[in-house]
Amino acid sequence: MTTETIGTAGHEGTGTIAAKRLVWLDAARGLALVAMAIYHFTWDLDFFGYLAPGTAAMGGWKIFARLIAGTFIFLAGFSLVLGHRVDIRWQPFFLRFARIAAAALLITVATYFAFPESFIFFGILHLIAAASVIGLLFLRVPVAVILLCSAAAFVAPHWLRSPFFDQPALWWVGLSQTLPRSNDYVPLLPWFGAFLLGVAACRLYLSQSAAVRSPAKPATESRMMSLLATGGRHSLAVYLLHQPILIALVYLFTIVMPPERPDPVVSYRQSCVAACGAEMSAAFCRSFCDCALDQLLDQNLFDGLNDGTIKAGSDPRIAAISRQCTADAQSGPGSSE
Repeated sequence: MTTETIGTAGHEGTGTIAAKRLVWLDAARGLALVAMAIYHFTWDLDFFGYLAPGTAAMGGWKIFARLIAGTFIFLAGFSLVLGHRVDIRWQPFFLRFARIAAAALLITVATYFAFPESFIFFGILHLIAAASVIGLLFLRVPVAVILLCSAAAFVAPHWLRSPFFDQPALWWVGLSQTLPRSNDYVPLLPWFGAFLLGVAACRLYLSQSAAVRSPAKPATESRMMSLLATGGRHSLAVYLLHQPILIALVYLFTIVMPPERPDPVVSYRQSCVAACGAEMSAAFCRSFCDCALDQLLDQNLFDGLNDGTIKAGSDPRIAAISRQCTADAQSGPGSSE
């Protein structure tokens, strides 16, 4: 997420990975940060009730979020190769890994207290930290093999899901049949595929010897490019700070102009379908959420779940409803992903 290791990579071996190329890479990361802030602002408006429940997890916004995550992960793989293209520089690697791992832990702790039912236990920073360690194994592997492994990572969740991975200790792998609730769930599979694509792209880029060895040309940066590059050079700090600031601003706005309170039944169904739709088919999600809503109302659990007196993650009645409705949705017509 940061570019300290990239900044020194240009001084190894050939010595002229041009400064303008580092600016380009920082600017690309900065542009991804802008896109991320736009998405998170939409999520905040959704969370506080200014948009229909689940807006940020449906349709174009869902695709937008995945593209942003994929961009960051791809750039992390690209940067890993740049930082260690001659030899693995262990001290910078461990310093960078420690920063990212510490930031990931901070996010887990903060979201556990803020959103205990959907805290972030393996989000994008957790994935980048893990992928950076595993990615070291691919630094000298032929590019064709890297691309094959990338393809395998992308398709693995479609073929290898198993109840064995439903235990919480293995959720990070990404092969569980019952998907965990989390505000940012970025498991190793399939997302390690995007990281490997970044590794392969940088290997191909560096293989163009003329581009590597040619003298650096004077860089001509636009004001916008410079601003994006500045943000990209401090991407980890921006990542950690922007969302608390956005949430605080939207919260302050709710004091001045509170959102209208939606019908709780309609709101629950929309939120359920949106959360489910992040990974499952629309037909499955409609069936599952209709079943869950009916069961909650029939068993007089809905009000308690809605006001927080019943905890979805720990109440065995909610777990039983989830299992029953999952089975019913999977056996119904059009339930396949």
